[in-house]
Amino acid sequence: MELSTLDWMLILSFFVIFLIIGIWVAKRSGKNTQEFFLSGRNMPWWLLGISMVATTFSADTPNLVTDIVRQNGISGNWVWWTFLVTGMLTVFVYAKLWRRSQVLTDLQFYEMRYSGKEAAFLRGFRALYLGVFFNVMIMASVCLAAIKIGGILFDLAPWECVLYASLVTVAYSSIGGLRGVILTDFLQFLVAMVGSIWAAIYIINLPEVGGLSKLLTHPNVSDKLSFLPDFNDTESLLVLLIIPLAVQWWSVWYPGAEPGGGGYIAQRMLSAKNEKNAIGATLLFNIAHYALRPWPWILIALASLVLYPQLSDIGAEFPNAVLGHDLGYPAMLSRLPSGLLGIVVASLIAAFMSTISTHLNWGSSYVSLDFYKRFVKPEASERELVTIGRLTTVVLMIIAALLALLLSSALSTFNILLQIGAGTGLIFILRWFWWRINAYSEITGMIVSFLVAVAFEVFDTGLADHEKLVLGVAITTVSWIVVTFLTRPTKATTLASFYNAVTPYGMGWSRFKERAAKQGMELKQSHDRFTIDLASMLLGILFVYTALFGTGYVIYGNYLGAAILWGIAMVAAFLIFTLWNKK
Repeated sequence: MELSTLDWMLILSFFVIFLIIGIWVAKRSGKNTQEFFLSGRNMPWWLLGISMVATTFSADTPNLVTDIVRQNGISGNWVWWTFLVTGMLTVFVYAKLWRRSQVLTDLQFYEMRYSGKEAAFLRGFRALYLGVFFNVMIMASVCLAAIKIGGILFDLAPWECVLYASLVTVAYSSIGGLRGVILTDFLQFLVAMVGSIWAAIYIINLPEVGGLSKLLTHPNVSDKLSFLPDFNDTESLLVLLIIPLAVQWWSVWYPGAEPGGGGYIAQRMLSAKNEKNAIGATLLFNIAHYALRPWPWILIALASLVLYPQLSDIGAEFPNAVLGHDLGYPAMLSRLPSGLLGIVVASLIAAFMSTISTHLNWGSSYVSLDFYKRFVKPEASERELVTIGRLTTVVLMIIAALLALLLSSALSTFNILLQIGAGTGLIFILRWFWWRINAYSEITGMIVSFLVAVAFEVFDTGLADHEKLVLGVAITTVSWIVVTFLTRPTKATTLASFYNAVTPYGMGWSRFKERAAKQGMELKQSHDRFTIDLASMLLGILFVYTALFGTGYVIYGNYLGAAILWGIAMVAAFLIFTLWNKK
C-alpha cells in the first residue's frame, strides 16, 4: 500500500509538532528531577486523565481487542474489562493516599512504608525488575503492534518498523521529560480517537461489509455480539467472566491496572496539583478507558470476520506478515482510502508514541532515582540525574525494539504478563490497610510469582492459561502470607512516620495504634470515610459498565435497553458527585 502526498504531510506534521513540544519544554524539564519526572507536581486533572488514557491507547491495544473478539466474541473483553474494579478502587481510595505520600516515584514508597536493608533491597531490585525487565516487555509488545501494522500497510521489514517508530519518540521523551509526554499525550489522544472512529465508520460501510445492520446479522458475526459469555458454556463462563471478576482484578499486577495504583498511574497522581486533581484524573481515565474507546475497535474486529473469517485468509493476502488473529485490525485498515489512511496511520503512530514515551519516562525514573541515586551515587546532582534519565530512555528503547523482533502475538504477551504478576496484587491493596505486611511479604510475592510463571512456561503442565493463573495466584498468595507471619514487622518508628504522612484508613492499624500508644507515639486521626469511598467506587463501576453497554445497545439498535442503561448511568454519576462533595 502506498500513501499519498497528503497522507505523508499529515504524518510528518504530527512528528514535527511532537518534536517542537519536546524542545519547547526541554529547558524547564531539565531543571531538576521533580520537573523531569513529575512535571513540577502542578498538572491539572483533565490533562493527567487524558494522558493516562493516551498511554493505555497504545498501538497494540486495537490488535489485542481484535484478537479477543475474533476468538471469543465481544464478551471475551471481560479479561480486561474486569480491571475496572481495581481502577475505581484506585480512584476513590488510593489516589489521595498516593498524593499525600509526596514520593517522587512509587518505588520510593518502599523505604517510606518498610524498614531495614530488606526495604532498600526491594526498592533497588524492583527498580530494575519493573523499570527495565517488565517495562521492556510491555514496550516490546507495543513495538510488535508497530511491526504488524507496518508490515501490512507499508510492507516494511520488522526492523524498519521499530526503527522509524522509535526515533521521534525517543527524541521528545528524552529532552521533554514528563511535561513533554503529557502535553503530546493530549494531542495524540485526540488524533487517535478521531482516527479510530472515522476508520470504524468507513470500514463498516465498505461494500463487502454492507453497513452496520448487515454486519450485525452476518453469520460470522451474529454469535459474537453478546456482552456476556454463554452461561450454558461452563468453560467460557469460567474463563471469560468468573475468574476475571472473582480472582484476576485483585490478584494480578498489570501495568495501568495495578491493584492499589502504581507505575505510570501513580506517577500521574503524584504529579497532580493536589488530592482532588489526583482523584479527578484517575476517574476521567477509567471512564474514557473502559466506556469511551472500545467500540470502534470492536466494530472493526467484527468487520474483519466478514472479510477474513479464517487466519489463512489473512495469510493469503499478506504472506509476509507475522500471522495471528491480531492482524485482523491492520488488515482492515489496509482498505482505507488516501487521506483517511494518513489520518489513521498518524493516529496509530500517535498511540504508539504516547505509550512508549510514558514507559520510557517511567522506567528511566526508576533507574535514575531508585537505583542510580539510591545505590550507585547518592551525591549525584539534579542535573546528573536528569542526564542519567535521558540516557536510560535511549537504552530502554533499544532493548525493547530488539525484543519485539522475537514476539509473535499481542494476546500471548498479555497472558504472560498476567501470569508473571499473578498473586502479587493483594499485597499492593493491603499494604496501605494492614500494618503487619512488610518488605519480606513483597519480596516473597515477587519472587514466587515470577518462578511460578517461568515454571509454567518451561514445563508442559497440560493446564490451560486460566488454570495456570488461578494456581499461580494461590501459590503466591499463600507464600507471602506465611512469610509475613514468620518475619519481623516493620519498625514502629517507620510505621508511625508513614501513618502520619498518609493517614490511611484506620482498620488494619488498630493493633499497631495500641502498640504506638504504649510507646508514647502520637498518631494523627484519620478522617477518611471508607464507607462513602467504597460506595463511590461501586457507583463508579456501575456508571462505566452501564455507559459501555448502553452505547453497545445504541449500536445494536436496542434503544429501549440503551435508554435504561444510560438512565442508570446518569443516576450513578449524580450520586458519585453528591458523595464526593459531601463534607
